[in-house]
Amino acid sequence: MKLAVMSDSHDNIWNLQQAISMIRKEQVELIIHCGDFVAPFMLKELDKSEIPVYGVLGNNDGSGFLLAKTAFAELSRITLFEIVGHVEAQGFSVCFTHQRVVAEALAVTSRYDLVCYGHSHVYNLENIGKTLLLNPGEIMGKEGCPGFCIVDTQTRNVVRHEIIKHL
Repeated sequence: MKLAVMSDSHDNIWNLQQAISMIRKEQVELIIHCGDFVAPFMLKELDKSEIPVYGVLGNNDGSGFLLAKTAFAELSRITLFEIVGHVEAQGFSVCFTHQRVVAEALAVTSRYDLVCYGHSHVYNLENIGKTLLLNPGEIMGKEGCPGFCIVDTQTRNVVRHEIIKHL
């Protein structure tokens, strides 16, 4: 199974739309978002992908209440968590959060195959015991080249895909 991991979209709907297009071409079956959507219209855009999305709130997510209300009342493919989320993807255990310090604490437990986080906007991949610890970088494009990662749950292979900025 392929799953996409993204974070820190910060209302950049154009980059998010491009990422979703790339993700659909890769036949991804699940999207993980590690926080900082910022506004409900970003959740609506993710829902249009027709791919299940599991996300967690970040530190810049405006009204967590409004995001949660939108996710639970209006959208059918978004599952939103407050601080830490978890999903099983065909026996592959994924945990996700926004802050690295929380992600590191989860990774050292060795309970998960993959632990994802965001916040820094910087791509990072490392092994902590049997757990992959992944920051996919940012969708926004503030700190460098925007992008996201695709994880193959069978091979544990992680590939970062960059979003080309259009002028």
